[in-house]
Amino acid sequence: MGLEIERKWLVKDEILKKQDCIHLEDFDYRDISQGYLCAVPVIRIRKSIKKSGESHYMLSYKGRGLLEREEYNLPLTAEAYESLKGKIEGRLIEKRRYILPFGKYKIELDIFKGKLEGLIYAEVEFPTKEEAEKFSAPEWFNRELTEEPGNSNADLAFRN
Repeated sequence: MGLEIERKWLVKDEILKKQDCIHLEDFDYRDISQGYLCAVPVIRIRKSIKKSGESHYMLSYKGRGLLEREEYNLPLTAEAYESLKGKIEGRLIEKRRYILPFGKYKIELDIFKGKLEGLIYAEVEFPTKEEAEKFSAPEWFNRELTEEPGNSNADLAFRN
């Protein structure tokens, strides 16, 4: 069984811009387009294009849960992704994900595009629930969203 243990925060653009140590152009990123074939359970397709131009396609299953949940990722071909893209429900989520090192962790900073422009999330994944609970977030993170229903990317895809 695959397990995802992750915490999520809202980040305010004006606070992020005041961080002298964060110059996004210096970090690795990927442009992500993802859509949902099903919301419960979450079945998602994703296209990810790295800064280098390399593309990856994936189908993901995510079980119930906020901090901790079951997760399986399966590779897709570009053709399979395009075929399934026509079957998604809700909107296609588009975002740029920057990968920022933070001690032994990686911050995945998602800057949304399109109808969700202006929204920024920071996510950190952990090997154990105990580590997740002990984690001290950087001061530039805003409100934690981990335990707040309605803030997953699947929820955003179905929000008006």
